Amino acid sequence: MGKGFFQVPTAYNETVKTYAPGTPEREAVLTQYRAYYEGNVEAPLYIGSYEVLSEKKAPMSPPHDHKHIVGHYHLADKSHVAAAIESALDAREKWANLAWEQRAAIFLKAAELIAGPYRAKINAATMIAQSKTVHQAEIDAACELIDFLRFNVEYMAQIYAEQPDSSDAIWNRVEYRPLEGFVYAITPFNFTAIAGNLPASAAMMGNVVVWKPSDSQVFSAKVIIDVFKEAGLPDGVINVVYGDPAMITDTVLDSPDFSGIHFTGSTEVFRGLWKKIGNNIHKYKTYPRIVGETGGKDFIIAHPTANPQQVATAITRGAFEFQGQKCSAASRVYLPKSIAQEILNGVKADIASFNPPGSPEDLSNFITAVIHEGAFDKLAGYIDQAKKDKKAEVIAGGGYDKSKGYFIEPTVILTTDPHYVTMETELFGPVVTVYVYEDSDWSATLQLVDQTSEYALTGAVIACDRYAIDEATKVLQNCAGNFYINDKPTGAVVGQQPFGGARASGTNDKAGSAQNLLRWVSPRLIKETFVSPEDYRYPFLG
Repeated sequence: MGKGFFQVPTAYNETVKTYAPGTPEREAVLTQYRAYYEGNVEAPLYIGSYEVLSEKKAPMSPPHDHKHIVGHYHLADKSHVAAAIESALDAREKWANLAWEQRAAIFLKAAELIAGPYRAKINAATMIAQSKTVHQAEIDAACELIDFLRFNVEYMAQIYAEQPDSSDAIWNRVEYRPLEGFVYAITPFNFTAIAGNLPASAAMMGNVVVWKPSDSQVFSAKVIIDVFKEAGLPDGVINVVYGDPAMITDTVLDSPDFSGIHFTGSTEVFRGLWKKIGNNIHKYKTYPRIVGETGGKDFIIAHPTANPQQVATAITRGAFEFQGQKCSAASRVYLPKSIAQEILNGVKADIASFNPPGSPEDLSNFITAVIHEGAFDKLAGYIDQAKKDKKAEVIAGGGYDKSKGYFIEPTVILTTDPHYVTMETELFGPVVTVYVYEDSDWSATLQLVDQTSEYALTGAVIACDRYAIDEATKVLQNCAGNFYINDKPTGAVVGQQPFGGARASGTNDKAGSAQNLLRWVSPRLIKETFVSPEDYRYPFLG
């Protein structure tokens, strides 16, 4: 502790701004959006104290206007990755030995920079890079990232304060050391907050990091780096590389100093990473920490006593916000026959009220574009297949167009087969599949929900009957790491709903909690005896 037992500022959730017509935040974000859209951002590699401009670079384009270029990012080769690892290791000793309150101050300052002068920048960048509406950008890039930084500082202080009991003439104490080596952070396109939190949470606990953002998120990732640098993060603590993910990963995992991975992305990629780490296990100086949040096939199940309009709203928001590109998005729905049509009519009315998919610069749009052409083509293929299959019917939406942006209409598929492909496969887009069950089959349908998917990330039950809620909570305990009662299965808030799932959805290390931060430290118990014995004989020897 150095010179005091310091009490950190009490963490609180950042207030979500409305961006209603006439508000200053609305004008600020639209002004910044236009400046970015008309500008030309250059995103270098960040290696130690250097901003590296490599020989190869790639364009950055908004998914809703994919022919327009807003900047370029530079691609790493193997030598750059090796240099990033070396820079991290060079910075490690000084950073690990920095007093914890000094590290805390950097990330608390970063939170306040995002809350203030960088708010319009990080939101506008997220609107452009990931085609998020201003509301989705605000709750993600601004508020959730601010919350991660504030609450993680509070959790860090709580961890350091957790100490063992001592006894007569003995003092027991625990040090929470950073890992011996460096941490590799791989972050996804869909949440700017996750992109910031994965490297920052490890760094906050005294670790050094090599960070590879998604190629589709580099534009907003650069704003995160700008914030960290202005907040005073020392050179080499978080090094940033972009480019060929296989090459970068192979280079990182080949290092004997690799000590952990913080990952959010697809299940198959995570399984491949785990396998590579296992194959290389003899190389490493320590057993690496493996932390991952991966896919989901998230459900809503409604009971016959549910309020139909509430179910419809949960489906509309849960399935279609941010074009369904949340790992927690509602993707499979189970409706009781007695109220199914009323619910579906409500969802259809919601969809009919949407503007056609368009640019997030138009703040009247609820739906924008999916992230890239690969995602578009995949989703269009599943929609076309559903239009042909006898077991499926497209009852809303079903259109798509990629001439200007990667636009997929919000789509509802009704199936007679609870194991239809879109009931089981993660689609990651604005497509939800509905199965209607007989009211008398409630209990059997709960078993169906539990056994249908390999994933176990989020899920929701909507009911007025408390016995039904209790039954669902028990039966579905293993198929959702975040379980919602009478709500949509999305929208976890840091400090309120720690997030993560098990099965094929990840290691369930709960981002936004002390449980996650504990993965980035290696405790050392120190026992100090004040009066040491001088005779080996115990009393029983006589």
